[in-house]
Amino acid sequence: MLVRDAMSTLVLTIGPAHTLRQAARLMSVRRVGAAVVLDQETSGLGILTERDILDAVGWGQDPDVETAAGHTTTDVVFAAPTWTLQEAAEAMTHGGFRHLIVLDDHGPVGIVSVRDILRCWTPTRRRRHAELIG
Repeated sequence: MLVRDAMSTLVLTIGPAHTLRQAARLMSVRRVGAAVVLDQETSGLGILTERDILDAVGWGQDPDVETAAGHTTTDVVFAAPTWTLQEAAEAMTHGGFRHLIVLDDHGPVGIVSVRDILRCWTPTRRRRHAELIG
């Protein structure tokens, strides 16, 4: 299976000025574990995860004051939709993270998480996928 088969195409995009509380609220409403942070001024892409927000709050930082800019990972490993799930899992394992932004020639098209990959690798998910395409 390929990343495009497992990824979520619901990509939450926020700006670097969003507070951590705003980001957490948007992530909660959309039931996603990460947001793509798009800095219009630098055309840069980063990722803010639920872990980033949890770490900030755990260290006593104010989620109404702290912004995504201060907690965004900008040294991001991106996946292509044509990567295998094995390649994505290896990149996550090597980098120690749980989400990959999926890019095509036009920009972000999805996010794939460890959970997405595990769902595809479980027998129930594979059987359901085979029934849908078969």
